[in-house]
Amino acid sequence: MFKPELVNTIVDAHQGPDGLLTILHAIQEEFGFISEDAMRQIALRLNITRAEVYGVVSFYHDYRTQPVGRHVLKLCRAEACQSMGGDTNAAALLARLGVDWGGTTADGRLTVEPVYCLGLCACAPSAMLDGALHARLDAAGLENLAQEAL
Repeated sequence: MFKPELVNTIVDAHQGPDGLLTILHAIQEEFGFISEDAMRQIALRLNITRAEVYGVVSFYHDYRTQPVGRHVLKLCRAEACQSMGGDTNAAALLARLGVDWGGTTADGRLTVEPVYCLGLCACAPSAMLDGALHARLDAAGLENLAQEAL
């Protein structure tokens, strides 16, 4: 739920030359995502346009504009992981969960997001569940990882 007074407190605490990024991180940490209302209020408080705020939010893939599940599973889509079966494994998991990339399961437990390199190319395919890295995931390993979140 949007809380204007809390957004104001966060903006006030992070004024400065790199303030916008810090503010956006703090807003997302507090609310789980950055809403249109929050972007509008940030723009007003920093005396910049909403387009400038939205441009930053949409540029960086870690910022979210919609709520996510209690757990976030990021699946690597880079070439090394693709070459080791990552795309096939991901397609099977997405179909089983009934979601598309960026989607959240109906029960709100798991959001599946694409990421374009986790830095584990030698251990492909890889994934990240709630910030913890996992490597050499075959179809069964990916399914077990998803089950941890469900």
